[in-house]
Amino acid sequence: MVFSAFEEIDLKISELYDLRFTLAEHYLKGFEYPWEALGGIGETIVKLGKSLDKSEYTEVSETVWVHKSAKIASTAYLGAPCIIGENSEVRHCAFIRGSALIGKGCVVGNSTELKNVILFDCVQVPHYNYVGDSILGYKAHMGAGSITSNVKSDKTPVVVKGENNIATGLKKFGAMLGDFVEIGCNSVLNPGTVIGKNTVVYPLSSVRGVVPADSIYKGEGKVVAKK
Repeated sequence: MVFSAFEEIDLKISELYDLRFTLAEHYLKGFEYPWEALGGIGETIVKLGKSLDKSEYTEVSETVWVHKSAKIASTAYLGAPCIIGENSEVRHCAFIRGSALIGKGCVVGNSTELKNVILFDCVQVPHYNYVGDSILGYKAHMGAGSITSNVKSDKTPVVVKGENNIATGLKKFGAMLGDFVEIGCNSVLNPGTVIGKNTVVYPLSSVRGVVPADSIYKGEGKVVAKK
């Protein structure tokens, strides 16, 4: 079975994410499409951080809050603003540039770079990943070396390409990964990529546009239903 592109309804926050698994639940409920939330992530983190339980979170530097159960490598860089949730792990030489909301039970791996992102609970970006201007849903996983490309080569605003193209007006927009998405090693998610829940992307893929939920992306034009 080969899929056609998403309908616009499938691109909505309500279709991609279970909002129970992020501190940004209330914030995200204020938008229809997830990329609309990218501009306010930093401000939202600051507001959330000030409301965190001080018996559970430590403000390790200005507007950087870390749960007391989180494991942070001494070589990791934590840029502001940032929240790192319960039982999450930030490994050797991870580079959190700022505006990163990292949920419970997440893994941010060696040499991984994050910038302007929301990671829902139990997200893993464990090995040499770049994730910028993106939102990764509950239990999403990016294989080693896979990255989000968040700026087009011609620097024009990003368009979400599907059956009906959607102009976002954003010059920086990486990828929106639904809950339980698996990205294969060394894949590139091009600007404006949206991947539905429970979908698997093969290693070494270059993904552009919209990939439906419950599918397997084997290559451009080769998207099949999961059995």
